[in-house]
Amino acid sequence: MNYSHEVENMCVVNKGVGHGPAPIPQEGKWTESKQITDIYGLTHGVGWCAPQQGACKLTLNVKGGIIEEALVETLGCSGMTHSAAMAAEVLPGKTILEALNTDLVCDAINTAMRELFLQIVYGRTQTAFSEDGLPIGAGLEDLGKGLRSQVGTLYSTKAKGPRYLELAEGYITRIGLDEEGLTCGYEFVHLGKMMENIRKGMDANEALAKAKGSYGRFDEAAKYIDPRVE
Repeated sequence: MNYSHEVENMCVVNKGVGHGPAPIPQEGKWTESKQITDIYGLTHGVGWCAPQQGACKLTLNVKGGIIEEALVETLGCSGMTHSAAMAAEVLPGKTILEALNTDLVCDAINTAMRELFLQIVYGRTQTAFSEDGLPIGAGLEDLGKGLRSQVGTLYSTKAKGPRYLELAEGYITRIGLDEEGLTCGYEFVHLGKMMENIRKGMDANEALAKAKGSYGRFDEAAKYIDPRVE
């Protein structure tokens, strides 16, 4: 350790107290985190790239400072999906400090990692007050049937109005309009359920029919339109 001449000539003044770090809530306990291995928690964060062309939602489950589980969900950029594949391979097994300083290929994923790091080390996690946190595998529960992300895709113009393309229930096949031309419901296909049935050997047309549903006053609509064509 090198000291400047001025510091070398100073006398020693002892510290009267030794304040430790403020305790943070982690998995149902109040802990004083002094090193990476003291960090626990599951949480989510969102990142974006510099041109804001796409976004990433990242979910991490950290135990003893190590990322044990990672869920990478991306939106709006085709290249980002390939970056997510690499990030999903890279993240588990790293400490959160290593992950923060790892190039995760895509700016949006890197930004999401930064936001999660801040949440986790400050104890602002989803499991802050949950005893023992959540087990490894909890990230999959966010995806639901068929392990698909919750996606909302809607397009609208002033001239022609809104078009529902995909909502939480699934891929929108038809929109129902009432007598005044207002949206009163929609028909959807739950793609996760459909693909599960096809994988199990069901005929594709039957799987499609079984995965269909509707929302709102769809059955009472005066007119039906295909949002991708009409």
